[in-house]
Amino acid sequence: GSGGFRKRKHDNFPHGQRREEKENLNPSSAVMSSFKSFQLELDTRHDKYERLVKLSRDITIESKRTIFLLHRFISAPNGEEILNESEVKLDGVRRKIKQVAQELIGEDMYQFHRAISPGLQEYVEAVSFQYFIKTRSLISVEEINKQLIFTAEDREETTNTTSNSHDKPPHTWSLKVTPVDYLLGVADLTGELMRLCIGSVGNGDIDTPFELSQFLRQIYDGFTFIGNTGPYEVSKKLYTLKQSLAKVENACYTLKVRGSEIPKHMLADVFSTKTELIDQEEGL
Repeated sequence: GSGGFRKRKHDNFPHGQRREEKENLNPSSAVMSSFKSFQLELDTRHDKYERLVKLSRDITIESKRTIFLLHRFISAPNGEEILNESEVKLDGVRRKIKQVAQELIGEDMYQFHRAISPGLQEYVEAVSFQYFIKTRSLISVEEINKQLIFTAEDREETTNTTSNSHDKPPHTWSLKVTPVDYLLGVADLTGELMRLCIGSVGNGDIDTPFELSQFLRQIYDGFTFIGNTGPYEVSKKLYTLKQSLAKVENACYTLKVRGSEIPKHMLADVFSTKTELIDQEEGL
């Protein structure tokens, strides 16, 4: 009738016949074998992705702990011990990155990039923060990648048939930080430098804020050359970078104009109050 629904083709077959067809499927057929291989491949890739997510989380946690440790450099009586301890922590992070590199042997890294990107960004932030404290300059992405080259002797997983030359692992393998991860890590570094500026003022260091102001201005000028042509995440981080630069410049302005009026032990409180006011005005 006009108000009825159109019967589909498979409704012409009895339900019993369709049930018999399912029961008569040959599990050893070529089609079933193909789908089983597809299932195995997808399950293996999903398990590897989950392992990389866990490793990336561990890299992020250890990198954050290294950054917290480095903030003690300005107040520690012996800063060399802090740097040595941070180097030990970064070596532990690189061991985690080595496991990531082992998982990606023979794989396309960009298929798993979303799983490892947060950890790599945090590692770039920690390494660049340590490098700045040592040299007062910005580490390059080439220098970071040089530290992520591992030799075959460091590989934890070994094959069972070591006598076969075809099964030997490669002599060296590496995990390269992508330019986007490097830019995002450097953008996050500016927030740590802003905290370093406020902390150094609280310890009576008047020269570091002006040095940080020039350094952050150079980084900000470099990011402005990218503009809207870069990835979306970079444009988002550019706003936070601008806020950090404004807070450091405000601290330098206060030091230059009212530095002689405010006691050194009260400078950190004055800057923290001004920072809160700036955040409230901008709706943060």
